[in-house]
Amino acid sequence: MPRATNAPASRERRKRVVTSAAGYRGRRSKLFRYAKDATMKAKYWSYRDRKTRKRNFRHLWIARLSAACKLEGMNYSSFAGALRKAGVELDRKILADLAIHEPAAFAAVVAATRA
Repeated sequence: MPRATNAPASRERRKRVVTSAAGYRGRRSKLFRYAKDATMKAKYWSYRDRKTRKRNFRHLWIARLSAACKLEGMNYSSFAGALRKAGVELDRKILADLAIHEPAAFAAVVAATRA
């Protein structure tokens, strides 16, 4: 009985990995062994950094809100507490955008938290 090698399936699998590594430098885009490592590492980094991006944007929004609150004579922590007590349902992203592009609207939000 002849030996079955599963050649078409394994060749397709290797080709898929090498194709996904297109654009990488040198042997990482040409040879299966190195392309496999490169794509695994790229997937690991992209998964990890999707979480990091959310963290970085939260830091950015808080820094922007803190600067805008200082202009209104208030610090960020007391502003955040006053927002919760006033029942304002705007998140940090929207508030930071208001602070940059619509300072008058942000001043109105700050005035609503003081009242």
